[in-house]
Amino acid sequence: MATKRSVRLGTVQETLLLPLYGRARQTRSRRWGVIHDPKAVEMVETLDYDFERFRDGGSAVGATARTVMCDAWVRAFLRRNPTGTIVEIGAGLNTRFERIDNGTAHWVDIDLPDSMALRREFFSEGPRRRMVEGSVLDDAWFDTVRAFPGPYLFVIEGVLMYLDRVEVERALRRMAEAFPGARFIFDLCGSRMLEFQDRRGPLRHVDARLAWACEAPGEFERCGLRLLDSRSMRDLPRMVRIPLPLHITMTVAGPLLARGPSLHTFNLYEAPEPSGA
Repeated sequence: MATKRSVRLGTVQETLLLPLYGRARQTRSRRWGVIHDPKAVEMVETLDYDFERFRDGGSAVGATARTVMCDAWVRAFLRRNPTGTIVEIGAGLNTRFERIDNGTAHWVDIDLPDSMALRREFFSEGPRRRMVEGSVLDDAWFDTVRAFPGPYLFVIEGVLMYLDRVEVERALRRMAEAFPGARFIFDLCGSRMLEFQDRRGPLRHVDARLAWACEAPGEFERCGLRLLDSRSMRDLPRMVRIPLPLHITMTVAGPLLARGPSLHTFNLYEAPEPSGA
C-alpha cells in the first residue's frame, strides 16, 4: 500500500479540504454528481486525513455547487477571451485548470505557503501556468499576474468570509485599481450561514470560523467594483446541467430556498476602466 501524504495546514487553510472532498464524492456519485473530477478522487485517496468527518454535512453538494457555478462564469470568460488570464486566489487543491482549460489561456494559482506546498505535491507549472505563494491581502504577486496577457479574471472562492472585512475591502479596492477592466468572482455568506456554522454543515468539523456576513453583494461597489451578476443555490439548475434527481429535488425545494436572505451568494464583478480610457 502506498504511503499516505501528510497534511499540515493552518486553521483557515484546512477548509480547502472541504471542496476537495465534495468534488471527489460527487465524482463517485452516479446519480447525483454535478462534476467529474478524477484528480480530486486521487488526492482524497492519497492524503492522510479523515475526510469522513465531512460526510454528514452536505459538503458534497454545497461546496461543489459553488465550484460549478464559478466554472460557468470562467467558461463564459474564456469563450470571449481565449488567451486571457485566470487568477485563482486561495487556489487550495482546486482543479479548474485540469477540468476546463482551453489550451490557450493562462493561469496564476495563488495561496499561502502551507497550502501552496501541498498544492505543489499534486500540480506543476508550465508555460501558461504559474503557482505563487501569496495572499489576497498582499500585492507582491501583482507583477507575476501582469507578466501574463489580459484581460484578467480573478476567482476568489471560499476565502473572503474567513478574513477581516476591512482588510478584504482594502485589498479588493487595491486590485480594482491595479487591474482596470478585470473581472472578479467571489462568494459571500449570508447571516443565516454565519448563524448555522456551529450547528450544521461541514464547518462544525473544523476550527476555522466565518468572520462576517453580507446580505447585499452590491455593497462592494464602494471598493471600485461594478456588480454584474449575483446568484444563489436556487439558480444552480439555470446555470449548469445537473443530474435529473438533483434537478427535481431543487425544483421542489425552490420555494423554500427563495424565502428570506440567501445563505450563500456567488457574485460577478468588473473593475471599470478609467474615464476616458
